[in-house]
Amino acid sequence: MTTATTVSARDIPRTPAVQARRVNAAEIRASVDLLGSLPPEAWSRPTACTGWTVRDMAAHEVGQCEELVKPWLMFTRVRRARAEHPGLGALDGHNEVQIEDRADMPGEQLAEELDRFGSRGVRSLGRMPVAARRRLRTSMIFPEGRTLPEDSIEYLHDVLVARDPWMHRVDICDATGAELVLGAHDQEVVRQILLDLALGWTGPPCQLELSGPLGGSYRIGDLAGPPAVTLRADAVVLARHLSGRPARGEIELDGDEETAAALAAARVIF
Repeated sequence: MTTATTVSARDIPRTPAVQARRVNAAEIRASVDLLGSLPPEAWSRPTACTGWTVRDMAAHEVGQCEELVKPWLMFTRVRRARAEHPGLGALDGHNEVQIEDRADMPGEQLAEELDRFGSRGVRSLGRMPVAARRRLRTSMIFPEGRTLPEDSIEYLHDVLVARDPWMHRVDICDATGAELVLGAHDQEVVRQILLDLALGWTGPPCQLELSGPLGGSYRIGDLAGPPAVTLRADAVVLARHLSGRPARGEIELDGDEETAAALAAARVIF
């Protein structure tokens, strides 16, 4: 049964720009702290992203922040990816070029680079005019942008610029055994994941009972009436699952089998 504390995930507001910059800055700080704590042997460990080590993942994150400071690098890397990685899509090829650009950089230096470009990148986000952020389409650079809930640079900057490194921080903790330190900004990242899940959900109403530090009660679909399915999981476990990564932790689904299968198959873009 829906309780008084249940939140309709579809009604979660999109993160406003000013708050998004705070979330971006907090996530950069958390990622830098994590990378700075890793022992030398951790950098070569494989991650949930096929073919990427912890070092590769960090190089990708640095490349993302560098492009916020130097936007032209994104276009340069996309062009290089077409020639150097013709079998990959624009986004995946571009990500590989980011990694190649720092192929010889030690892990400790990558942490320093993320600190340097991350803080500058957040400041760069705040300088882009609102009208341009809303008008420009992500799909103008990456065709994959057409599959986003909102094909806009505004969505990229206010949602994905935090979500992508947040998930990679989870990946690095999974790969190395480091503690996943969660703070206030992590809750906003999870709320935006749930909003996107709700926006893409076309099935019967489902109740999400999320546990852990980022937990809460949420509904996707209509709030009226009983849910067809109740899902119970740790919030980070659910986020990892929605990204399509290998399962870690339990996800319980009780209720209509067809709806449960559809909910288990649901994905959110990271």
